[in-house]
Amino acid sequence: MSATDLMRDFGAMLASGGVEVVDCSGVLGPDTPILQLPADFAKPTPKVEIHKISEYDEDGPFFAWNWMVLGEHSGTHFDAPHHWITGKDYEDGFTDTLDVQRLVAPVNVIDCSQQSQEDPDFLLDAKGIKEWEAEYGEIGEGEWVVMRTDWDSRVNDEARFLNANETGPHSPGPTPDAIEYLMSKKIVGWGTQCIGTDAGQAGGMEPPYPAHNLLHKNNCFGLASLANLDKLPPKGAILIAAPLKIKNGTGSPIRALALVPKG
Repeated sequence: MSATDLMRDFGAMLASGGVEVVDCSGVLGPDTPILQLPADFAKPTPKVEIHKISEYDEDGPFFAWNWMVLGEHSGTHFDAPHHWITGKDYEDGFTDTLDVQRLVAPVNVIDCSQQSQEDPDFLLDAKGIKEWEAEYGEIGEGEWVVMRTDWDSRVNDEARFLNANETGPHSPGPTPDAIEYLMSKKIVGWGTQCIGTDAGQAGGMEPPYPAHNLLHKNNCFGLASLANLDKLPPKGAILIAAPLKIKNGTGSPIRALALVPKG
């Protein structure tokens, strides 16, 4: 069967509902939780603002449109390699220069929802990933890997979503050896359902913030604040995670979509 035949059959499956399109993004708006960093560490991203230009009124009688205040790393979003200092030298490390062929790929969904419910500081390590592979199959080169925690159930309550106290934020994520192992598998990128790609306490790891540090060092991508990962199988789905083509962009809000076979 030729590639043309395969695409024709795939299109027919989409049209017939044989392939379901699952929305893996949260709503982007003024109530979207935004990463909060100490003032002495980093300048903060502003909250999302949506301002009306016109809505069938004297400012525009036939149309409605808005303007926005929006940080690149707001809501469900994409981290390009240039987002972190370890990836700053890649010419294709920006949202307008990256290879779009890499953005559409099979996705491996590692379910850590039960552990994360029991322990908000749960860490997925390399051993856990290898145990998952023993059950579901090897993670392939050029594929996405995402950590399902069902953290998106907290997104309508910013305090619960950020889950911070006097000791800092508390949310699940990967260990350094987990990311090192995934880099050895030559994945395209790593994603989570939390505010960032790292665990809440990742600043105290070695290296600090290993997902950011190691992913972007290897010209790989990050996805954060993903939603509805409970609707994806461990293997067999395709993830589309395309950032806006922002000039010299370090990231972008995205509409992440998963193509999931039915039946």
